[in-house]
Amino acid sequence: MRTLISGATCVLPADQARVDVLIEGGKILGIDPPKGVQVDETIDAHDLILIPGVIDDQVHFREPGLTHKEDLRTATRACAKGGVTSFLEMPNTRPTTTTVERLSEKLQLASERCLVNYGFYIGATPTNLAELQAATRTPGIKIFIGSSTGDLLVDEQAALERIFAETTLPICAHCEDEATVRANSQRLNGGSTYEDHSLIRDEAAAVIATKRAIDLAIRHRHRFHVLHVSTAAETELLRDPQGLITAEVCPHHLFFNVDDYERLGSLVQMNPSIKTSADNEGLWLALKQGRIQVIATDHAPHTLEEKQQPYPKSPSGLPAVENSLALMLDSVNAGICSLESVVQWMCEAPARVWDMVGKGRIAEGYDADLVLIDLNKKQTVRNENQQTKSGWSPWHGVTLQGWPVRTIVQGRTVFLDGRFDEEVRGAEIQFDHSRGGYWSQS
Repeated sequence: MRTLISGATCVLPADQARVDVLIEGGKILGIDPPKGVQVDETIDAHDLILIPGVIDDQVHFREPGLTHKEDLRTATRACAKGGVTSFLEMPNTRPTTTTVERLSEKLQLASERCLVNYGFYIGATPTNLAELQAATRTPGIKIFIGSSTGDLLVDEQAALERIFAETTLPICAHCEDEATVRANSQRLNGGSTYEDHSLIRDEAAAVIATKRAIDLAIRHRHRFHVLHVSTAAETELLRDPQGLITAEVCPHHLFFNVDDYERLGSLVQMNPSIKTSADNEGLWLALKQGRIQVIATDHAPHTLEEKQQPYPKSPSGLPAVENSLALMLDSVNAGICSLESVVQWMCEAPARVWDMVGKGRIAEGYDADLVLIDLNKKQTVRNENQQTKSGWSPWHGVTLQGWPVRTIVQGRTVFLDGRFDEEVRGAEIQFDHSRGGYWSQS
């Protein structure tokens, strides 16, 4: 099947240009091919913009073990609707993904169920060093330096030193200092309001753990990615990456702060917690200055019934994967950032950080994972229209301008104007860690 996307303004690696894009066999065959080239299908994309498919490098899709909240089918429908063509999923499922065998099982399950491309981290425990050394089909190692599920908490210094010293895969971490969190919780008698969550998981907890992890990475010369940076203070630790350190921010930390608890309650209860409006400003500044390279969602759905429990029984996490691109496109329309920057943060940068083969750019030979967007389209986020199984969004009732209208995975249209082709299957993402990560690629 040879397809021509005709008339779109394309966001290319170097600039924007109105060029046709020829795709065949799941790959981009050519940019601006000769007029009259023979094709099986022409997609008329005049008045639309073509960007690379979004790569969300931090999601929790809950399968196996917690599929009443989400599963790979519902989550990847949400991805397709949101213009996300590739995802990297975290290991805190049930059972946890802490062995090569469980990683292989997840990859097999994804091949049967995912409408978009997929990859899975392997999780670190205090005792699974051999598994971390043996893993290959993965973007990297995830460490929870802070509360987590089962045996995934790695807080003891000797265990962290071994992981950074004796493994070669890139490492990412959830950075909140467990001792600080526990001390804050004890001081507040466990907390009684949703607002207490940001007092328990405060700025100090984030900064202490992030500083600790960066120190480990630099001493052991090990590539390290700071997940969901939530404070302006942490961004100061990112000024000298030494060719090793990258970081990301999530939409909820850019757009929400502690003032939103009064309106949204537990719907914005997250780990790390939302912080202040000054932190919002500091995160945006770090993103624009290049100290933070990636935008990801930390999509972590729970049912509304679970979320509406009184604190501290209410679980942390929110769904975001189907609205993240629209949120950023709305920011483009508001003059907060440029479309080229959004593509850099959400498409190209995560592909570079995790050494993905054929992802993140509209370029000849790259995978035909593409999204057509309408920057003029206005649409209101509604709980009843969400594809996530959890069935809600903290942005319910918010009207955004700029939406994906067509999502193409491996050369096949999976989402078009509200409809899905559930026969489409994504592919396992390939990683070439010899590329050396974000700072080694241009």
